[in-house]
Amino acid sequence: MDTLVDDIGSFPLPTGIKREEYARAYELARVAIINHQDPSKDEFIQKKFCSVVVESFKTKIRTGLDIANFPQHFNGIRQVGDAVHAAMEKGSFVVDNELAFLPEIYVLNQEAKSLSEEFGRKLQLRVSIFGPIEQYLSEVGATAYPDVLDGFAQTINRFAKNSILNNKYIETKVISIDEPSLGHSSFSGSTEVVCQTLEKAYDFQGPTRQIHLHFASGVHDLLSVKGIDVLSFEYAASPKNIEAVPKNVLEKADKQIRVGIARTDIDSIWAELYEKGITQPSTAQIVETIEAIKKRFEFAKEKYGERMTFTGPDCGLGSWPSQEAASLLLKRTVEAVKTA
Repeated sequence: MDTLVDDIGSFPLPTGIKREEYARAYELARVAIINHQDPSKDEFIQKKFCSVVVESFKTKIRTGLDIANFPQHFNGIRQVGDAVHAAMEKGSFVVDNELAFLPEIYVLNQEAKSLSEEFGRKLQLRVSIFGPIEQYLSEVGATAYPDVLDGFAQTINRFAKNSILNNKYIETKVISIDEPSLGHSSFSGSTEVVCQTLEKAYDFQGPTRQIHLHFASGVHDLLSVKGIDVLSFEYAASPKNIEAVPKNVLEKADKQIRVGIARTDIDSIWAELYEKGITQPSTAQIVETIEAIKKRFEFAKEKYGERMTFTGPDCGLGSWPSQEAASLLLKRTVEAVKTA
């Protein structure tokens, strides 16, 4: 089985678009959609949000990704958190179903026909959502209250279900619930509570269900979670992660793995180049070579074999200096995998 190349999600804004403008347009687009209005009819929303989402998605598709995550330009915690805050004002942590949506998915669905025709194929979409534990840590704290966690799990489940598209132009192939703090936070919830919470969040069918972690130490506690198909961790910037997850534990639990094979830790990359005397690195110098990425892929593939069904860069590219640099990283990652 071929290993599919996807990406984690966040992506730099295009040159000329300010983060504050995009965030404001995002918020206005969400309000318009809630009010059953077409956000593209508003000039500001169309220019600063809708067209940005579409053009950034095109940029990602052109890199050759098998499955492209929607371009996550907005704060990932706030994507769900803003809706949770509105629910909390009504005394609940559960977001109403009709309000549990991602504006980017709405826009891509609206533009799917023209995008599909432009690229000559059905679009394969990945959707990443910060998970119930991460949202809970952000909104409530480290002390676990199971009934509140249950509300967050229901909310994430609704966001996931409402992100599932499947028509002749576009299909949601992967939904990733991202839990970067699992395995190294002070969260007081037991393994049983964490698993119950995640099982409720993953109670949907259709797309491949990934969970993305930063630290492989969290993998072992999640092997029993029903609904998770693919466990994902970072390897390129954290080489020791791969030592923590043997193939046989995946086989025993009947889970697959996604391994990050290209570094995205841009601050460390800058620092290493500076130490070498490269104070004004070119885009090509910022991005790892195809050979370096390929070497990691081949090592991981040899270890996991058919269990390694997905790969791609480590965590997202939102903090990278430009779309040009981020795109080159995606292109080199794709080429490294396809020529291995």
